[in-house]
Amino acid sequence: MTLGIIGGTKLSVTLGNKYISRGLKVVFGVREEFEARQIEWKILQMQKDKVFGYCEAMDQADVIMVCCENEFLPLVCKCLSRLETKDKLVLDCTNGKYNPNFGCNTRYIQEKADYKKVLKGFNNLGLDYPKCDPLELVKETYFCGDNDFDKYRVKKLIELIGFKAIDAGGLDNAPLLEAFYHLRKQITHFKKENVDYHFKLMSV
Repeated sequence: MTLGIIGGTKLSVTLGNKYISRGLKVVFGVREEFEARQIEWKILQMQKDKVFGYCEAMDQADVIMVCCENEFLPLVCKCLSRLETKDKLVLDCTNGKYNPNFGCNTRYIQEKADYKKVLKGFNNLGLDYPKCDPLELVKETYFCGDNDFDKYRVKKLIELIGFKAIDAGGLDNAPLLEAFYHLRKQITHFKKENVDYHFKLMSV
């Protein structure tokens, strides 16, 4: 299986290196104007079989993880819409700017790319992960989707790199996961301490 991680973010390179260390084949998709500034990206770009454009990385991948900034989602959707096959699993790891009157990034990807096989996962980490979690407090991540078999595959992918995978139900709950993330960011913003806050869902 080839994992395609889309976006030139800290989350992309962090998750990618975790999967590479577990023996998975990983390719990274970045935009044409991307400049490698972090040492991790510079190392990856030195390898001829690791970093490609958005579309080329998606063509090679069996599972696509979207970890880009929101401003580049239209380019990602354009590449998804051009795929010859629509059976690749797409995992949206981003967060839309929360507004209760609008949809979320996951639905946006489905609609703009005309691609239905999209699930939500890893979005509680944030695009700057692990910078936002220097003490490694986040041990779990949430996922949601409408197809049980696809959700099982996502669960196994999450567990493969050491996170506890928590099923958050159907894809209708994707906006709730994004709101969950943004509430954490708002609490952090209004606190005077220079720290981040993380929520944990608990069941009994």
